[in-house]
Amino acid sequence: MLFRDNIERMTGYVPGEQTLDHSYIKLNTNENPYPPSPAVSTVLSDPEALRLNRYPDPIADTVRDAAAAVTGTEREWIIVGNGGDDLLTIAMRAFVNQGGRVAFFDPSYSLYPVLADIQGAVSVAVPLADEFDLPHDVQDRIDGADLLFVTRPNAPSGNAFAIDRLAEIVTGFAGVVLIDEAYTDFAADNCLDLVKRLPGLIILRTLSKGYSLAGIRLGYAVADPQLVEGMMKVKDSYNVNGITQRLAAAALQDQTHMAANVDRICVTRQRTTDALAAMGFQVLPSQANFIFTRPPLPAARFAQDLRDNGILVRHFSDGRVKDYVRVSIGTDEEMDAFLNVTEKIVAGG
Repeated sequence: MLFRDNIERMTGYVPGEQTLDHSYIKLNTNENPYPPSPAVSTVLSDPEALRLNRYPDPIADTVRDAAAAVTGTEREWIIVGNGGDDLLTIAMRAFVNQGGRVAFFDPSYSLYPVLADIQGAVSVAVPLADEFDLPHDVQDRIDGADLLFVTRPNAPSGNAFAIDRLAEIVTGFAGVVLIDEAYTDFAADNCLDLVKRLPGLIILRTLSKGYSLAGIRLGYAVADPQLVEGMMKVKDSYNVNGITQRLAAAALQDQTHMAANVDRICVTRQRTTDALAAMGFQVLPSQANFIFTRPPLPAARFAQDLRDNGILVRHFSDGRVKDYVRVSIGTDEEMDAFLNVTEKIVAGG
């Protein structure tokens, strides 16, 4: 056997389908349907952005400065990664020994247990309560863990846990807490204010959702400079390429464009929620750029019927969520097509 024992035993992360057939309406991977800031195109037309013979800045200070301006912090509070997933891996390397314990909620982002398996750590999956809210006994269940991952708003459920409750959890936890705010641009509030007064907290952000830049893979984290300094030790040497750094900085500096796209998506999210509810769907309140809904027919069949009609959504086969589908919010035209097809599927039984 050539592989480490834990690698031989584990199952890798399964991402959402990325089809090359552009005839599908793609509502399965929570991408932003609208173009990024025009400033991104301006950078791409600049020959300086294409100096591919040179290594990029290893710590991405241009992006750190732009992210610091957005978050009201300083450069020393920011670390940049090749997408948010890179920063999750960095946190795992930095804070969890082999044989250590990694806690996360269930259901949540399915990469967390995979990262624990790769590290040779023990996964502590804490079941969410009814309506996918935090259970009352979180502190007892996570006691002894080295790292706690929290997705807020949560995926795939879309709800946002109460900030004061999360502050209590961070305060009472002896390890490091990483709050993954990948979808925070679509939420009513965020946990950023906690990071300055809770030194064991890391806030993770991404440009994949609100900024329409899933294709460039850029994430950043905000944390106490001592945590950032330690995480810098374990990141890959040049973990963010030069073109991505320039595109990300340009997008972060155009908050107006991002906010306008987010507003459009939130309006469409509510319209889609109302339409599905009128058709008999149970739709969970969402603070993200997707909705999590229980159809009035078997969820797996509904997802397949949509696919047969050229529309991709995400269905998870895991026990607690097998009766739901997750639908990313597309353009108004895409959501109209989705709703029209859905109405026909429901009418047909």
